[in-house]
Amino acid sequence: MQVEIWTDIACPWCYVGRARFGRGLAAFAHRDRVEVVHRSYELNPQAENGNVPIIDAVAAQYGRTREQQVAREEQAASMAASVGLDFRVGGRVLGNTFDVHRLSHFAGTRGVQDRLLNLAFRANFAEERSIYDRQTLLDVAVEAGLDADEARQVIDDPEAWAAQVRADERRAAELGAGGVPFFVLNRRYGVSGVQPVEAFTRALEQAWSEWAAA
Repeated sequence: MQVEIWTDIACPWCYVGRARFGRGLAAFAHRDRVEVVHRSYELNPQAENGNVPIIDAVAAQYGRTREQQVAREEQAASMAASVGLDFRVGGRVLGNTFDVHRLSHFAGTRGVQDRLLNLAFRANFAEERSIYDRQTLLDVAVEAGLDADEARQVIDDPEAWAAQVRADERRAAELGAGGVPFFVLNRRYGVSGVQPVEAFTRALEQAWSEWAAA
């Protein structure tokens, strides 16, 4: 059985949602028969790398006050803590995630995509390291197990694995995904947002029962 997960490294709810799904999968009896496929989604494809605090950028984007956005960040931090994740509030900056997605696809060919994403999310939210910085991204790639020279070539070539990222995003649009995290089980059932751990387990059980019967 296959589960596809669309996420963006800039999304705090993806950081939490992936962890909750992981726990839901761990509680699923047939977890060893589940193939997890990570898909790309850019929340802000027009974003530019710079020094604009993410709190200010997102507050302006959605018409919130800074205080309201800080409260949302603190809510995300609390949810992250509930699944054992560290989450710092206040130090992240706005950036473009396209290079991270491209590198993620390459990492999939080397069998370390999930580890790369875990480390990238951790760098962004728990450590407040700018994942948009070329050297930081390269450091994360090497820590994940990628060859430094190969990872550098991917990062430095803007078209490397770009078609795969865009294909994921087109597929998300076709499925009607308006945001992330977005989970698709067996290309049949969609689960959107940060769901409780138990909800993910139930969704897996339902998808499995119908897949097994077929």
